[in-house]
Amino acid sequence: MKNLDTTLSALADPTRRQVVDLLRERPRRAGELASRAHTSGPAMSRHLRVLRASGLVEAGLSDEDARARVYRLRPERLRALQAWLDGFWGGQLESFKAHAENRPHG
Repeated sequence: MKNLDTTLSALADPTRRQVVDLLRERPRRAGELASRAHTSGPAMSRHLRVLRASGLVEAGLSDEDARARVYRLRPERLRALQAWLDGFWGGQLESFKAHAENRPHG
């Protein structure tokens, strides 16, 4: 549950959610993420540090330029979040369906 708390805490910030959305498309450099998110380089560094600490993002070297650091998503944390949400909503939706099917139509 601690991993889930860390994931949700990291995703609580709108800029970090935007970074995750951008990284869903493809890996990107920090400068590109800062530009696309309309934030400063130092602010983006702080956001990326939180995302890395949460396990949502990892940094690696670029295939094109071995000196450049590129950030990519780590999907296993997102899968864990999805599993938790599915469990939560799955039960809620089943209960609603049973309730709706048992209501008299008027």
